[in-house]
Amino acid sequence: MQDIATVFQNQILVVAIAACIIAQVLKLVVELLRHGKVSFRTLVETGGMPSAHSALVTALATGVGQTMGWETPEFAIASIFAVIVMYDAAGVRQAAGKQARVLNQIVDEMFHDAEFREDRLKELLGHTPVQVIAGCILGVIVSWLAIPA
Repeated sequence: MQDIATVFQNQILVVAIAACIIAQVLKLVVELLRHGKVSFRTLVETGGMPSAHSALVTALATGVGQTMGWETPEFAIASIFAVIVMYDAAGVRQAAGKQARVLNQIVDEMFHDAEFREDRLKELLGHTPVQVIAGCILGVIVSWLAIPA
């Protein structure tokens, strides 16, 4: 049980999780500004501004660079991981969301008179490039502010 408690002493992990939580809370603020109301579903849904995935992995990579060194294999691993996650968020999952939107439209048009029992596909799966960049910037800022030089 003592080993589990030491996990939370890992400053890089705590900062990365904090960046993710901050991004999720900022989604509530953006939702309030855009729609005039707060939807707490935003906290558990994918997509939105800023990208919490990007904030998490960028804070992780930045924290590793700050503490381990920018030239280390650990920083290289964290950076490549961050790039893959951000590419997936803005590329693959965004494309899957667009496909879901088209499929939902097809089902709506073909079965508008019939009763269709299947759930609609989730359309908001990924992030726009702007949302990913905003999450990336947030992650770097959180890490720079939280981890002393």
